[in-house]
Order: sequence, then C-alpha cells, then structure tokens
Amino acid sequence: MDPRRKSSLLWGAVGGLSFLVLLQSYHLFAGEFIGVGPMAVGAVLVSVASSLVTHHLRPRLAPRNERP
Repeated sequence: MDPRRKSSLLWGAVGGLSFLVLLQSYHLFAGEFIGVGPMAVGAVLVSVASSLVTHHLRPRLAPRNERP
C-alpha cells in the first residue's frame, strides 16, 4: 500500500475514534444516550471526512513540516 494512502487511512481511524470518545464523554456528563446507529454513522462519516482531508492536504503541508 502507498504510504500516503496508509497515512490518510490511519488519520481517518484517529478521527473516527476521537469522535466516539467525544460522544462517550457527552453521554457520561449529559446523561443522554444518542443511540448506537447515529453513533456508528457519525463515526464513519468523520472517518471518511478526515481521511479525505488529510489525503488532499498532505502535499501542501508536508513540505513545510520537513526539515531541510
């Protein structure tokens, strides 16, 4: 697998899991349960969106981050 694609997919996984942690903290502090279906759909949407954004922005941001 291409390293750029692998990196984008991993960032998508990080985004989806972060979204689930946010929902869990909302459930713990607010006391309202959203439901499993909306949580799964939201996590998938956030994962796909973060994968696409990192895949498209990496060529622009990577040269600025690399050391000379």
